[in-house]
Amino acid sequence: MNSSEIDSAWRRLHKDYSHFLRQTPIVKLPGAAFGVTGAEVWLKLEHLQVGGSFKARGMLNRLLANPIPDSGVIVASGGNAGIATAAAARALRVPCEVFVPAVCPEAKRARLRALGAQVVVVGAAYSDALQACLARQQATGALLTHAYDQPEVVAGAGTMAYEIEQ
Repeated sequence: MNSSEIDSAWRRLHKDYSHFLRQTPIVKLPGAAFGVTGAEVWLKLEHLQVGGSFKARGMLNRLLANPIPDSGVIVASGGNAGIATAAAARALRVPCEVFVPAVCPEAKRARLRALGAQVVVVGAAYSDALQACLARQQATGALLTHAYDQPEVVAGAGTMAYEIEQ
């Protein structure tokens, strides 16, 4: 990942979707508040993003950077990446299918459904949900998003550093 890819993500995300992504505040605290001496601690309040995490940045960037087939988008998630994907899919008005393991809290499942995602609960662990998701993606051709293992997702997340730098 390089700075030009992050800059491209920044421009892509803020061209038409600044209403979706929030430039979250930074709170600066003395390190002593966290038992750290000789340092200042910066907190980037990404919990204020749509979906409640920084993952909204990467998922929206992934969707905007790729053609989305009629079958929509698909993701396996323990919760936050799925919520971010579902929120981005809703903003783009495309179908979204989210595979979660049985350990995914009901509150996150309810949030996914409220965002319009089709929620598929499968297996006891994330790896089970991922395997089922990959099989379904092969069958449908939906655009696969991954919580962290795709260049567009990483570049989107990297826009946080861009904001901090500014």
